[in-house]
Amino acid sequence: MARHHTDLIMCRKQDGIAFGKLCERCDGKCVICDSYVNPCTLVRICDECNYGSNNGRCVICGQAGSSDAYYCRECVLMEKDRDGCPRVINLGSAKADIYYERKKYGVS
Repeated sequence: MARHHTDLIMCRKQDGIAFGKLCERCDGKCVICDSYVNPCTLVRICDECNYGSNNGRCVICGQAGSSDAYYCRECVLMEKDRDGCPRVINLGSAKADIYYERKKYGVS
């Protein structure tokens, strides 16, 4: 997701012991490059991203997580799995714009 949307910001703090989760919609994606091929290494997220209501949430979109998140083989070979926590921490301008457009016209 972050590869295609440049306005999304990733956490990038030091990894903790918690494993990242993905929702049903994002299931099978690599967290870094969005490919669906060769899942290789489990994603670890920092303790702050796994605390409280964020526990068990999707690393990419924030929905309820259902399966474990993996890095693809290519990202592991390029050592992108060592850059820190891959959780997306902001909404992005497109989703924020949709929210305010709906609010302006009274659509829930």
